[in-house]
Amino acid sequence: MKLVVQLPALNEEATIAEVIASIPKTIPGIDAVRVVVVNDGSSDRTASLAEAAGAVVVSHEKPRGVGAAFRSGLMKSSELGADIIVTMDADGQFNADDIPALIRPILNGEADFVTGSRFVDPAFIPEMPAVKKWGNDQIARWVSSMVKIRFYDVSCGFRAYSRNAFLRLVLLGDFTYTHEVFLSLAFAHVPIKEVPVRVRGVREHGKSRVANNLFRYGWRTASIILKTYRDYRPLRFFSKIAAVLTLLGLCFVAFLGYVKWTTGIFTPHKWSGFVGGAFIGTAIFMFIVGVVAEMLDRIRVAVDESLFRVKRLECTLRDNGENQPPAP
Repeated sequence: MKLVVQLPALNEEATIAEVIASIPKTIPGIDAVRVVVVNDGSSDRTASLAEAAGAVVVSHEKPRGVGAAFRSGLMKSSELGADIIVTMDADGQFNADDIPALIRPILNGEADFVTGSRFVDPAFIPEMPAVKKWGNDQIARWVSSMVKIRFYDVSCGFRAYSRNAFLRLVLLGDFTYTHEVFLSLAFAHVPIKEVPVRVRGVREHGKSRVANNLFRYGWRTASIILKTYRDYRPLRFFSKIAAVLTLLGLCFVAFLGYVKWTTGIFTPHKWSGFVGGAFIGTAIFMFIVGVVAEMLDRIRVAVDESLFRVKRLECTLRDNGENQPPAP
């Protein structure tokens, strides 16, 4: 059983070596522990310090985003034969001693995806700006409403994935990955569990490149969540848009009807009828788009399942050494 701990890093020379050193080398139920650092275009000594600390380093020429770093890390971790992948930040925000507790539900067969939760246990809620805590709670409620399961923290990057979970991931977002992963695995009916962890709420060094601008973070996070929901639940997504447009259209039509009833003529508010009709026509069009997208989604599900089986077969062959070049 091989565990790979994966850390995305951008200019984290102040903490990277310490974080790598803190990762447990022996864990019950795990035979080998490897560390992968994805150097996302750092301009400091992050890569060299990570290599000196014993990590496998994957480097991007320029910063591409946490989501892109996560995908690169998944690829390298899979190549290393990972059975379980743990993701954590390179800034020392998380306590590596919590890794055994984080992976225990996977080892016990209770879950395939385990996320560290800062808010599920009130005793573990970290000190952080009130607006950040409120934003995290609202995003958690939003995502929970989409997947029909209550989660308290969907933004924490301290997570564990079984092979069955990480091989199912087909991700597109470069800015971040946390919410896209949550929705993707929940919609694929992968068993998910939250484990309370104690997290430092404020970075000791530098600034978060994801949440340093709350408006930008909220906008881009909402965009990723909506795109993921659109891709996995297209009929619901477009039907909700159609419902809103229909309601608006009916309001304009009702206004025109009220004018006719009170004055006996449509003039000078005929425009209201045209606007209402346009809204209702657009609503019908959006509903048709949803129906077509739902049909295409069946193809996507089949492709994702086929891709998962191919990747699992590749990992099995790699584990058995059947795809290794012959010894000289």
